[in-house]
Amino acid sequence: MREKPLRLRDFIEDDERRLYAVSGYDNTERVGCILRYIPDRSGSRENQEGIRYRKLEFEEAYTYIAREKPEYADLVQRVPYSDIRKVLKPEGEIENIIKRNILVKRLVTLFNLPVRTYGCTGSYLCGLESDQSDIDFVVYGRTFIHARDLLRYFVTRGEISPISEEMWDLIFRKRNPEISADEFFLHEKRKWNRGQIDSVYFDILYTRPYTSLNPIPWKKGIPCGKKTIEATVTDASLSFDNPAVYHVDHPDITKVLSFSHTYSGQALEGEVIEARGVCENHSGKEWLIVGTTRDARGEYIKSISLIEGADGNS
Repeated sequence: MREKPLRLRDFIEDDERRLYAVSGYDNTERVGCILRYIPDRSGSRENQEGIRYRKLEFEEAYTYIAREKPEYADLVQRVPYSDIRKVLKPEGEIENIIKRNILVKRLVTLFNLPVRTYGCTGSYLCGLESDQSDIDFVVYGRTFIHARDLLRYFVTRGEISPISEEMWDLIFRKRNPEISADEFFLHEKRKWNRGQIDSVYFDILYTRPYTSLNPIPWKKGIPCGKKTIEATVTDASLSFDNPAVYHVDHPDITKVLSFSHTYSGQALEGEVIEARGVCENHSGKEWLIVGTTRDARGEYIKSISLIEGADGNS
């Protein structure tokens, strides 16, 4: 079961067949994850074994765990290895997914990435997808940069359709960010981590390679209040990770971390950002945390450099 370490975007199945998305790399003692699907005879999803499932929203998962498995309750759910029935890895299951889904097969064939540098997570990994399920395409390590370059190339050549305005509007409403629509689209459209194949939307998601997991035990620091800062990004190499990490040059804050997918890849090294979140002290260093709630109300990251550059070109 533990031939390869568990990492972000893997899934696990517990001994009662509940399915959890692994949420990080700190999985030495127990697996940090979020409950996503539970067996339910009236559920709308059905796997290849004929077992029906119901998908849980974020808050619903925490409520369910508090009631049914309180021993798993933490900042995320923490499942002991002894309770794991099955591990599902995107790079290991991708061939099975390709066999049953023509759109994933087309996507994989087009990108033609090296074997075991990519896979699918989410409903496809669990065998619970529908015809219109979004495709969560995972790419590992530096291949992620190549995949984004390829997406831009394919859209430019017309081999992949650009995301429609209707889809962009849907994405904006779903994210419901604390920045304006114009600012949201400006940031999102330069990331090149979203696409559309036929009418199905897909994400390109980053996960670290096995050689660079560097698990750091995650725990809450000492709160030091809400704060809005302006700072220069000195390192954005893990800006598409979870959490997204931005090292910054600032008198007080050393890192800005985002647990909201909305603000991953939001700024480049050398850019000036404005960020609002909750300040935490971690061993004498202050970090600004964005996404302290599921919808990150009152919290955001935006690139002032990008916005001012766009204004100057308008």
